[in-house]
Amino acid sequence: MDEEPVLIKLTRGQAFVLSDWLYEVAIESGKLVPDRAVWSAIDAISRPLETTLPEVFMPDYLGRLDQTRQRLLHAMGGGEG
Repeated sequence: MDEEPVLIKLTRGQAFVLSDWLYEVAIESGKLVPDRAVWSAIDAISRPLETTLPEVFMPDYLGRLDQTRQRLLHAMGGGEG
């Protein structure tokens, strides 16, 4: 049962901001994720995101990320977060 895959569906915007967050977690890995076993799941999520999202390699990455974050926050009924 442990090896049965779990399907998670995200919008492209959700995937984009999650990819950025996972990258930031990787930079701060020792502080935020001290449990090395968790990295198996983080790796399983982050690799497909990096290979399917061309936005992460575009020169206007930060602007796109900010716009996407604002759209997601607005859709959730909130402002800055």
